[in-house]
Amino acid sequence: MILEMKGISKFFGPVKALDDVNFTVGDAEIHGLLGENGAGKSTLMNILGGALQQNEGQIFIDGQLIEDMSIHKSNALGIKFIHQELNLVNDLAVFENLFLGQEIVNRAGLLDRKTMIARSKEVLEKIKVDIDPVEMVDNLEPSRKQLVEIARSFLFESKLIIMDEPTTALTNKEIDILFEIMRSLKAHGISIIFISHKMPELFAICDKYTVLRDGKFIESGYFKDINEQKATNLLVGRSIVDSQLVKEDVRGKVVMQVENLSCKGHFKDISFDLREGEVLAITGLHGDGRGELSEALFGARHVDTGTVTLNGKRLPLGHIRQIMKAGVGMVQRNRKERSIIKDMSILNNLSIAYFIAKHNRFFINKREEAERFNRNQKVTNIRVGNMDDEITSLSGGNQQKVMVSRWLELNSDIYILDNPTQGIDVGAKFEIYKLISELAHRGKSLIIFSSEFPEIYKIADRCLVMYEGHINAELNRDQLTEVNVMYYATGANKEGINGNKIKQPA
Repeated sequence: MILEMKGISKFFGPVKALDDVNFTVGDAEIHGLLGENGAGKSTLMNILGGALQQNEGQIFIDGQLIEDMSIHKSNALGIKFIHQELNLVNDLAVFENLFLGQEIVNRAGLLDRKTMIARSKEVLEKIKVDIDPVEMVDNLEPSRKQLVEIARSFLFESKLIIMDEPTTALTNKEIDILFEIMRSLKAHGISIIFISHKMPELFAICDKYTVLRDGKFIESGYFKDINEQKATNLLVGRSIVDSQLVKEDVRGKVVMQVENLSCKGHFKDISFDLREGEVLAITGLHGDGRGELSEALFGARHVDTGTVTLNGKRLPLGHIRQIMKAGVGMVQRNRKERSIIKDMSILNNLSIAYFIAKHNRFFINKREEAERFNRNQKVTNIRVGNMDDEITSLSGGNQQKVMVSRWLELNSDIYILDNPTQGIDVGAKFEIYKLISELAHRGKSLIIFSSEFPEIYKIADRCLVMYEGHINAELNRDQLTEVNVMYYATGANKEGINGNKIKQPA
């Protein structure tokens, strides 16, 4: 399929989301669509998918003008959209989600469950995903849900697949499998539009690129002709100085002590100290227990044994409100499922933690609430039209900035950040890294859960590496290399079946 979108403009009231954008994708091509959050990528793809109508411009498929594009017409043309925000129904089984809206019925007019289950099993096996088609989606981890979303686009004949941040919740192994599938699809003549903020992924899988900025077309070309620095400059419209942070030994007093914390089936005997003004990273591989540990520290997960003390006072584990009041704030991973409240406004989403931990009056003062929003908007650079709009009206990156602002308002002593830059662009990441550094400089202590080594190296004073639910190593700044992190994250220092260990890298 050859796609041409010419002169596309889209208005939302007085806001011009797209301004005379041209976008072309060739036959059997993997095309990277780049842009910061709010650049217009999702709006452009929603027009292509038929969810939105452009105000100006034309769409051509294989040279034929397509008028009045709709979701039905887009599907009929073979255009499939894998959305960044998962569109799965938790209360349905995997096979029911795969065939949702395109169910197979038998001659009696009843749902043909047997056929749908069999076809679901075939497609899941084809993409090397070990998920039972009758499993309830609600029981799956976020990464597995993402794979179900991807599998849905392969069930029916596709000519062009739009992948909007498909790797956000995937492990490295799952990403490798996805890339194998993408290359196979390309070999069979299928075109792919790949949207990602992860530069290494874009350069690894894509043939060409198009950059949008502030709703406008900036540049198209081949990835082989540019490098990551050039791509970053195109995205943000300026050169970001990504200099190494000068990290000195943190010698502040110990403010948090975690002793022998265990949660059956997830982590065991976790012990560490956190100092005033320290940025402590905790990393590892998928299934290492990091996510469950972050929840336990915030009181959102039951623990079997262990204690956590803050400034000498024992925290009431299992009681989120009390932990918040004690001076601990947390930015959760997977904002759609764990953080944002979709039916509430941007303003109320930002204020909710303040209401729980600090608000002690019967009524809410809207003026004070607006002041809190304006104050935090300046700190985190939230791009918003109206603070009373629903949170879902914002791009993913700006939603994440609202989630960060939610906890900044509490002025906590300890901040737990679980994948704080998940699904946001390079410019927004840079802003959050700066904010983390500023918080530490002000004496705040931060625990960052992340699997991205470049991120860890930019911000961490010290790093704990987990393996199979245990802390396998503690690395200071001098020891913090990607090789060392992987050595301990994979358990290479542990004795194997033959009793041998892999030598630690120099």
